[in-house]
Amino acid sequence: MGIVLIGVQWGDEGKGKMTDFLADQVDAVVRYQGGANAGHTIVIGRHEYRLNLVPSGILTGKLSIIGNGVVLDPELLLQELGDLQEQGHDPALLKISDAAHVIMPYHKILDAVEDELRGAKRLGTTGRGIGPAYRDKAARWGVRVADLANAGTFSDRIRGAMERVNAVLQHVHDRDPLDPEEVIDTYLQYAEEIQPHICNGPAMINDLLDDGNRVLFEGAQGTMLDVDHGSYPFVTSSNPTSGGACVGAGVAPSRIKEVIGVAKAYVTRVGDGPLPTQMTGDLGEKMRIRGNEYGTATGRPRRCGWLDAVILRHAARLNGLTGLCLTKLDVLSGIEELKIAVAYRHKNRRLEHFPRDPEVLEDLQIEYISLPGWTENISGVRRLADLPEAAQYYVDTVSDLAGVPVNYLSVGPARNQTIECESL
Repeated sequence: MGIVLIGVQWGDEGKGKMTDFLADQVDAVVRYQGGANAGHTIVIGRHEYRLNLVPSGILTGKLSIIGNGVVLDPELLLQELGDLQEQGHDPALLKISDAAHVIMPYHKILDAVEDELRGAKRLGTTGRGIGPAYRDKAARWGVRVADLANAGTFSDRIRGAMERVNAVLQHVHDRDPLDPEEVIDTYLQYAEEIQPHICNGPAMINDLLDDGNRVLFEGAQGTMLDVDHGSYPFVTSSNPTSGGACVGAGVAPSRIKEVIGVAKAYVTRVGDGPLPTQMTGDLGEKMRIRGNEYGTATGRPRRCGWLDAVILRHAARLNGLTGLCLTKLDVLSGIEELKIAVAYRHKNRRLEHFPRDPEVLEDLQIEYISLPGWTENISGVRRLADLPEAAQYYVDTVSDLAGVPVNYLSVGPARNQTIECESL
C-alpha cells in the first residue's frame, strides 16, 4: 500500500515531523523529488535533526530510499549520513536509486550566476544547483548515480559536459573554468563511498509493495512550488505534487491508496514570489518569531500570512487528498481575531482559483472570514476534545473549506505533540 505525504502550501509545512510520526506505521519511506534545497526538521526527545536529503524514516529504523526523481548532492549526502551515524542511526538503511541524477559543482555556480542575472526579477533560489541539474536531466546532459559506478563512462561524460559548461562560464558569465580532472577525482571518491547504498529504486519499491508492505512517499517543498501547478516562475524545478511520487519513485498511480496533505494553520513562504495573505507590520514579525519561521536548508527568514483556503482547495483537488494534517496550531494561541482567506478579488471579479497571471497576483484584494481566537497554551493537549472550543471551531472550518477531513493536528515540534483525529 502506498501513502503519499505532501505539502499543500509553499513548503515548510512540517512534513518532516509527520513523516517521522507516520514512519512507525509503515515499512519503508521514499523521497521522490527535490534535492538539498529542501529540509526537514524533526524533534525527538532532546534531539533536533535537520535532514536535507536522507528520508526521515531512517530516524525510526525504517528502510529509507532516495528515488530516481531526486537530484543528489553526494557531498552533502555523505555529510548527512556521517552525522546520523554519529548520533546512533544505521546508514545501511539508506538506499539510492541508480536512476537519480547527480548535482555537479558547475550546477551550483550556474544556479547562483543565472539568478543574479535576473536582477530585480530574481527567483531567490537556494544556490544549491537544483534547477541546472534538472535542466541537464531534461536536456540529456545529466549524470546519473548509475554513471558513477563506472569510472570510464563517468569520466567521459564529465569531460564532454564540462567542455560545454566551461565555455558558458568563460564566455557568457566571465568566470574561471573548472578543472574536469579535479571534478572527476572528487566524484569518483564519492562514488566509492555511496556504492553500498546504490540500488534499482523502482524494482525495490515495487517489490516492497508486491509483498504487502506499507510504503510512505515523502515529498519535499509544497504544491504551490510545483513547476507545473505552483506560482510560476517562483517555483522549484520538480513536481512535489502527488503525481510526482509516481514518476519520482517509479510506481503506478494504482499503487497509491492515500494522499495526506500537510498544511500549517497559517501560511509561510521563504524566498521571493507571491504570498497573497501576507501579514504586515508587527503581527507578521511576531508570527515569524513565535513559529521559528526560518528555512531549514538555508536559515532564511520566512514571510508569514493568514491561512489561504484558495490554495488549500487547489491543493486538495490537484493532489486528490484523502486527509489533512494541520500543523503549528499552537502558534495561533493568543491572537484575538483569526482570519482565513476564502476568495480573491481583482477589478470587481471574485476569484476562487489561484490566478496564473503575475499582474493579477500583484493587484489582488483578499476576501477573508474572521474567527475567534483562543488564549490557552495548547502545546500540552493530546486529545481533540481537550482543545479550546475556538481552536476546534478553527480546525472544523479549515476542514469544511478544504473539503477534506483533518486526520492529524500538530501542537508543537515534538513527536508526541500530535493529536490523531479522523474528522471533526
